[in-house]
Amino acid sequence: MSTHAVRDPAEAASESVKVIADDAEALAVAAALADEFRAGASARDAGRLLPHAELARLSASGLLAVTVPAEHGGADVSQETLAEIFRLLASADASLAQIPQNHFVYVNVLRRQGTPRQQEFFFGEVLAGRRFGNAQSEAGTKHVQDIRTRLEPASDGSYTLTGVKHYSTGALFADWIPVLARAEDDNLHVAYVPRDAPGVTVVDDWDGMGQRTTASGTVRLDAVSVPADRVVPHHLTFQGPQLHGAVAQLLHAAIDAGIAAGALAAAAEFVRTKSRPWFESGVDSAAEDPLLIQRFGELAIQVRAAEALLGAGARAVDAARAALTEDSAAEASIAVAAAKVHTAATAVEVAGALFEVSGTRSALNSLNLHRHWRDARTHTLHDPARWKIQHIGRYVLNGTKPPRHGLL
Repeated sequence: MSTHAVRDPAEAASESVKVIADDAEALAVAAALADEFRAGASARDAGRLLPHAELARLSASGLLAVTVPAEHGGADVSQETLAEIFRLLASADASLAQIPQNHFVYVNVLRRQGTPRQQEFFFGEVLAGRRFGNAQSEAGTKHVQDIRTRLEPASDGSYTLTGVKHYSTGALFADWIPVLARAEDDNLHVAYVPRDAPGVTVVDDWDGMGQRTTASGTVRLDAVSVPADRVVPHHLTFQGPQLHGAVAQLLHAAIDAGIAAGALAAAAEFVRTKSRPWFESGVDSAAEDPLLIQRFGELAIQVRAAEALLGAGARAVDAARAALTEDSAAEASIAVAAAKVHTAATAVEVAGALFEVSGTRSALNSLNLHRHWRDARTHTLHDPARWKIQHIGRYVLNGTKPPRHGLL
């Protein structure tokens, strides 16, 4: 396996990267980091201050390596644990939580289709704290799966990669950028490209109203040379029962559940400490207003339901990983789809209701409470819920298994 353009070994050796041992330790580390990241989340969003230092902390914590298989030295945590890690981080800073989503997706690609040598090399990179970004989506094409980036064979057995990618969350902060591309036979492959490889340009042009510090901008690939041993045949993933889409969507659902929990906590804190009671309530504090108490109860039920569906979806993925069949894969995809539909709706509802329960002052720009709604509204645009509902309905009514396109 070639190691061209990897960070200098002396630099890597100077870093202290923890290796997490098990699920319990992973959850404890995630909870501690969430508390740490929460303090600066609003300021980072307001000033669009990219979280370089926070991502360095995330790498050093060992959390980015928790899905590395045990035989390669990783904790190999359950998907239930991984989902809870993302939920905890997103409850503190939804942008920061979204950045490593694709990292875990492309670790999973290697687990599924990487050769033993590729796995040995790249899992070693992940354990050393290296980050994967992504260069997957393209703009201006017919639809999301109309991938036009090309992987052309070169005379020396390597490949040449050419294309333009958008919504490239994590690429700006990455050591490696997994690039989704089509080969000569039109089959999908993933090329793992060093962030600083010649011909790679990452442009920080993301200007979304929410998820402002994800730097989900543009990646330009101008005749990038890729050794053959950095290319993975991703199309083979979809030729049998697979969990690629379920794992990816589970993490998106966890981010939405985290946004909802963070918004509810922010609303409760505001009402307890800053809101005035409505004069007709006859109470001395807003937190004693029976109508507000009722609304908070309704919102809390929605958040608890979102978290329960997230856990159920994660356990379905874990069960399918233990015994992968067409039936278990279908059940996992449907369970995750149900979680994604509900968590997305809950994130938007609760983040909007924050203003309803908090009152006029909560709309002040200086407080930046609207970041919760902006993050929810932006992140939930990933993969339309209406199609997930369609697949759930077909499965329940007619026993139709969901498609294997990787987005379910």
